[in-house]
Amino acid sequence: MGGRDDGGGGNSAYGRKTFKRSKAHFADRITADGRDGWPVEAGRYRLVVSRACPWASRALVSRRLLGLEDALSLAVADPVQDDRSWRFTLDPDGRDPVLGIRYLSEAYDRREKGYPGGVSVPAVVDVPSGKLVTNDYQRITLDLATEWTALHREGAPDLYPAGRRDEIDAVMDDIFQDVNNGVYRAGFATGQEEYETACTALFRRLELLEKRLERQRYLVGDTLTEADIRLFTTLVRFDAVYHGHFKCNRWKLAESRVLWAYVRDLYQTPGFGDTVDFDHIKRHYYQVHTGINPSGIVPLGPDLAGWTTPHHRAELGGRPFGDGTPPGPVRAAEEVPARGRP
Repeated sequence: MGGRDDGGGGNSAYGRKTFKRSKAHFADRITADGRDGWPVEAGRYRLVVSRACPWASRALVSRRLLGLEDALSLAVADPVQDDRSWRFTLDPDGRDPVLGIRYLSEAYDRREKGYPGGVSVPAVVDVPSGKLVTNDYQRITLDLATEWTALHREGAPDLYPAGRRDEIDAVMDDIFQDVNNGVYRAGFATGQEEYETACTALFRRLELLEKRLERQRYLVGDTLTEADIRLFTTLVRFDAVYHGHFKCNRWKLAESRVLWAYVRDLYQTPGFGDTVDFDHIKRHYYQVHTGINPSGIVPLGPDLAGWTTPHHRAELGGRPFGDGTPPGPVRAAEEVPARGRP
């Protein structure tokens, strides 16, 4: 996942030591002017994700909304990682067809031997050298929105508008601390007090978000922004994994009139739900976190049929893509398998 401080112990260590999310070790930026040595260039880089990971899913949504499929190729890792972390066992011969590697760690090692921390996604790899460029999960999508503009599709939305950035940043910081990170602090807690503190902060923040979204369709302004992407990728996983697996069970998302309608609205918006694979999500959390779920049993529920039901959020107004347009159909090679969709 993004920025996890592994500290050793492999998959069985989940839930057996205090959770800490570290900053990205490789924080180079890919920019229009190439100031870090990595200029924006169509076809040069490969985005490595897991559809299970909420941090990587941000990049999936952003890439699709901005129409960067031709400019930035995509590698999807197996949702069930082993103790060497993300692997390309979904591809023929267990190798990424572009990078030629079996494990994402190989790209990390080409960049720096003996680096601290775990192997995380999202990651951007330089195709010519095979070296990791960045695993900065907080910055990658912001740069896709602001530095890759020359390669955006016609009609791409402005996901990080200059005039709203202070507000977007403040909203995203609250969401990161209490929601994005909060579910992990609760799920990986090693003691009752640690768990209760995280879970209480999580639901307090969700209740504040309910109030904010009761009268406005999106988090900031009347269009989709980076803030909505970051909240969506946690909420879409909430009932499937966080409610049960991470014990975030004061109430289900489907029991919140406002948040359930909000997340369904986003899910049904092109670029959001069409990147989601519930099969990958459930198998990753329940089979990888053996310190929490030693049996590895994956639950059958919840019923996914509700994701496509009417949400009525359009009654609040708003223009999802601002002056732009929705992205086109998902390309066949990047479609989510049928078993991963409602």
